[in-house]
Amino acid sequence: MIYSLIWAPSSDVSYFEEIDFIFRKWNNNEVQKFQDLVFENLERLSLNPNIGTYHELLKSYSFVISKQTTLYYIVDSENYIIYLVLFWNNSKNPNDLLKLLK
Repeated sequence: MIYSLIWAPSSDVSYFEEIDFIFRKWNNNEVQKFQDLVFENLERLSLNPNIGTYHELLKSYSFVISKQTTLYYIVDSENYIIYLVLFWNNSKNPNDLLKLLK
């Protein structure tokens, strides 16, 4: 069964923050590569929502999109929905991540 993907406002904001960061640090070609990678992995995720690692403390899954970026999401198996919660830049302070996900 294919799961629907729902973008939370925080995932929207964090996704565009990552794009902005990549653009400022590198260039538009790298932005396009990142976007392609994200949507390729979202397609994989919609087919297999348990592909990520479940974190009991956070009550969510994480899935590494790239060396720099991890996606956090919640699975509603009953309704076949994946809620995208946050795109996280792995170079940021992990304590900030905990604050955002709790």
